[in-house]
Amino acid sequence: MIKNYWNKGRKQKRIVIISGLVLLILLFVLRDDYQPFLLFLRKYLFIILVSVLVLFLGLRKFRNTPSTGRRLGILGLLIALFGFLYVFGWHYELYDYMKTYNVYKHLNKKEIHELPLTQNERIQPLRNIFSMANESVGETKDVSLPHLVRVDNENKWTMAIQPSEKYIMQRISDNTEEVFSVSSTTPFPRFSNENRIPVTFSIGESLKFSRNTYNAVVQRFNPWMLFNYEPSDTFYMKDDTGEWVQVVSLIKWKGFFFPYPTFGGVMIIENGEHDINDYLERITIGKGAFVSPDEIKSYDFLSKQNILSEKVSRLQAESLKFLGGFTNPLPWNRETAVKIPEMPKDQNQQPYVTDFDFAGTNTNAYSGLYHWFGLEPFGLERTSLSYSVIIPADGSDNLYYYDHASKKEGYAGVSAMPLKVKESRKEIDWTANTPVEFRPYVKDIAGRKRLFFLGTVSAISETNAQQFDGSATPDLVLIDSEYRDVIWIDVKHPSQWDKTVYDQLNEAWRGEEGIGYYYQEELKDEDIRQQAMDSMIAIPRVNKNTDEIERLQRQIDSLKSVGN
Repeated sequence: MIKNYWNKGRKQKRIVIISGLVLLILLFVLRDDYQPFLLFLRKYLFIILVSVLVLFLGLRKFRNTPSTGRRLGILGLLIALFGFLYVFGWHYELYDYMKTYNVYKHLNKKEIHELPLTQNERIQPLRNIFSMANESVGETKDVSLPHLVRVDNENKWTMAIQPSEKYIMQRISDNTEEVFSVSSTTPFPRFSNENRIPVTFSIGESLKFSRNTYNAVVQRFNPWMLFNYEPSDTFYMKDDTGEWVQVVSLIKWKGFFFPYPTFGGVMIIENGEHDINDYLERITIGKGAFVSPDEIKSYDFLSKQNILSEKVSRLQAESLKFLGGFTNPLPWNRETAVKIPEMPKDQNQQPYVTDFDFAGTNTNAYSGLYHWFGLEPFGLERTSLSYSVIIPADGSDNLYYYDHASKKEGYAGVSAMPLKVKESRKEIDWTANTPVEFRPYVKDIAGRKRLFFLGTVSAISETNAQQFDGSATPDLVLIDSEYRDVIWIDVKHPSQWDKTVYDQLNEAWRGEEGIGYYYQEELKDEDIRQQAMDSMIAIPRVNKNTDEIERLQRQIDSLKSVGN
């Protein structure tokens, strides 16, 4: 058709050439618009090829068959085959099953036999920070989703103050001109003055067209990356020179038969105003500096940092359901199958970004930010803690897991915590408040490491189910996952939390574990007399020769009295 049109004359040739050039320019400039389709082809290429082959062979057989009955039979067989692919591939999620199994096969799994301690405990949950940040901006501004990152050797919540998605003109013309950087360890998060950083980004998450972060990053992809990479979470942090940058986490799809997502590195976008040169660069080759996973260690501000997409870490944690074998997660098996528990009321879901201290755990893991998951048995009625999964937040090719189930520790899981908190304070109106985001709290108390869950009580908006709020001094609880006891702690005095836990649980621990007394430097005479009257087991006799020592001491005292 095009050849016949070409041969009609010069005018037609010019039209074909011009149309071809325009089409090539559109394909080049608008690649961020059709890239999701290329990625779709990449993800489902194997299924698409099988479907096209079956359809081609079936239709060819159909055309070569003269009998009407046989033709109907062929059509019925094709319909049944594609129905089978739909029911088992999508409805029963067999495709996702195989994708998750591929993730499991390629994981660098390392079982640990000792939990690392937690440090730099964050006080406020993500949704509280998000709500308080939105209270501090005007009508035409929005706040991006907060992320916990390391800034100047301190863990902080960072988020951009950007043009609101409700106002199109601002999204087209304005920049992102400020970034919130709020300490995660303070009970008094402030969204003003020094925590409101003036920095200009001409590319942002809410901006339109080529100034949108997603579009700018996709435009930066080469042809091979267009089929294999996709942008994910956007983080705001300082680089090694102290300048604020956007760090966009990338997802890379691997495999042919059932592709699976992995950490694909990051794209770093610098701050600054945009001009005509910046505009031409954005619409042609995009913006950002690509850093592959192997190059992350060359950048200090990316190492031990939170730059891993939660979409990737969630699938990695979920893949541990195959620890019992390929068929273990199937409905008739599930002996050791586990799941990521979903928390109610639209609150922040796992993973919970946590600062772990791996010193003294006989591993080569770094101390810093990790994604933590508390996996539980597959059934809805089972809420025990089966595995603690700790994934390096900087995308390092490792996954650490601690097997609580095989050690028969009998710990309660995250999904069991809300009811325990509500039961401990029945006087609170739990229709207007809810305990949220139970992150791990691992401390060495009374002679051994103990696992608690640290939760925050948040107020719930009656008009917006996704709006959570907490005061500057929120109610905090620690729940012992082994003893199931709820300890309400003072948010203003984190240095006293371990002592508060010990004061509430020490009698139970002495009765069950036979431990001695701790924190004795603070005991007074009346406290010592009270210990003697304690109805629980008294101080255990740790020394086997205690009786003999006491007998000899009495003899020494008697000889001294005779001498006097």
